[in-house]
Amino acid sequence: MLRLVLPKGSLEKATLELFKEADLEVRRSSDVDYRASIDDPRVVDVRILRPQEIPVYIAEGRFDLGITGRDWIEERDASVESLAILGYSKATERPIHVVLAVPNDSSWNSLEDLAAHGAPIRVATEYPGLTARTMAAAGITAEVVLSYGATEAKVPDIADCVVEITETGRALRAAGLKVIHTLLVSHTELIANRDAAADPVKRHAMEQLRSLLLGTLEARTKVLVKLNVPADRLDDVLALLPSMRSPTIAELSGGVGFALETVVAKAEINILIPALKDAGASDLLEIPLAKIIH
Repeated sequence: MLRLVLPKGSLEKATLELFKEADLEVRRSSDVDYRASIDDPRVVDVRILRPQEIPVYIAEGRFDLGITGRDWIEERDASVESLAILGYSKATERPIHVVLAVPNDSSWNSLEDLAAHGAPIRVATEYPGLTARTMAAAGITAEVVLSYGATEAKVPDIADCVVEITETGRALRAAGLKVIHTLLVSHTELIANRDAAADPVKRHAMEQLRSLLLGTLEARTKVLVKLNVPADRLDDVLALLPSMRSPTIAELSGGVGFALETVVAKAEINILIPALKDAGASDLLEIPLAKIIH
């Protein structure tokens, strides 16, 4: 019942991996095919298109549901409903930042410095709409030039400064640029057409898919820990155990102790397991999770 559009390009691999882990595997005849399918009764059509276009197509009602970045939603000024922030980007789990960068030796260190400059400032960017609105709001006289890539290389010969995306800032530093302002912190988002989201049947299907995707992302950061503990060491072990709610505790046969299980952050497990062993736990198991649905 849902027409779905997914991003091609830098977000493509991470998005397809997420859908596969969520048991919503996207199938297509080749890596360059723009048409795809998902073996799920809630999804009737799947397209893979540029993330720049997706907000507009969703707003127009050409698709019911899609994934793109907040940067492109803002750039296209698209009227869509955001259903969820999805904690991944093209290379990391961190959001991307849309930033204004100038040469390291520039005396400009803020938007106020640019506004005080007086003369028109030439800005190269892949985000002309977002950039123009930001400059106008700050009182900066700017000539915004559309860039089709390698934006950071256009300073100083082609532009005075750039508005560019970064996850780590490495490319900007390598180009001899410093960031003086962040226009936007952009997450990957699950978005919907407003009319489709208002339809009860479609909305229910959207919420189900949303739960699968968010549950899969959360499971990436958690593991299930199972262990046994003697009765006289139970309190010591419980004091160490974080839990989403509270640990599950079951008495072992013969009353010799207890079996515990709980979900913990994957980042903490290398510290937690040795500490649990020191506190008297035994038979510890660390089990990966596929989904966590609240």
